[in-house]
Amino acid sequence: MNFNKKDYLDIFENAISWIVVLAMFIYGFGKLFQFEGAAEIDKTVSELNGMQLMWAFYGYSKSFAITLGIFEVIGGLLILIKRTRIIGCLFTSTILINVILQDIFFEIHLGALKAAILYQVLILIILWINKEKVIRSIKTLLEARKIQQTKTKFAIKLVVAFVIFVGLRILEYYGTIKW
Repeated sequence: MNFNKKDYLDIFENAISWIVVLAMFIYGFGKLFQFEGAAEIDKTVSELNGMQLMWAFYGYSKSFAITLGIFEVIGGLLILIKRTRIIGCLFTSTILINVILQDIFFEIHLGALKAAILYQVLILIILWINKEKVIRSIKTLLEARKIQQTKTKFAIKLVVAFVIFVGLRILEYYGTIKW
């Protein structure tokens, strides 16, 4: 069996995709337990360090943490499926960028920050491998936007014309009535 460059690239893309998918599943399902009891702190807010404050925030609402976990799992599922991988990478990037910023600003353990950055870098590599598809998608979206703007302009013109028509008919009607 002979492999060419594209075959090796596909294998590499799948491998790094699976790394990100596995991480998103672990973090997503982990949200069910991750912040258990985190809101039960015997300190005032001013006594908490950044990580304790963030943990208390997430621990306050179990449903909020679970919602975040669901988004992480959805992102992983989208990346797992080759057909939805690009949208999954973009979706998951929004989550990971948020995690990275929180890890920086709330001074979360360096290991967590490094992991989130690694997963984001892997996503950027996946997007780079698929750059032609990404560029085509952006062009398609921009063209669709132009078409939508044209349709919107046409609809606005129709509405304005209708309002003018109705207005003129009302003026015509009331103009003929003798008071």
